[in-house]
Amino acid sequence: MQIIRWQGVEQPQEHELRSRMQKEGLAPYSWSNGPGDTYAVHSHSYEKVLYCVRGSIRFVLPDQPEVSRSIDIAAGDCLILPAGTRHSAHVGPYGVTCLEATR
Repeated sequence: MQIIRWQGVEQPQEHELRSRMQKEGLAPYSWSNGPGDTYAVHSHSYEKVLYCVRGSIRFVLPDQPEVSRSIDIAAGDCLILPAGTRHSAHVGPYGVTCLEATR
């Protein structure tokens, strides 16, 4: 698992993040959820690359040590989850929009 925090002074624009992903050979798609939405624990058979465009989302990794079990992602942050990583997700109070791709 890897977390890349946004270092820019201004909020990222969706087209900038999409372009960044495409330069890496990824084919991103966009999705959004409303405040408080949740995803139950699940995993994927592929590596998941996710950029938060707006809002926030918390990923909970139940198989990780307590100290690194919860990861909060905000605008511009990138989360890379290896295939098979079990996780759930909880959308923040203002909803979330993400760009996601498989690798």
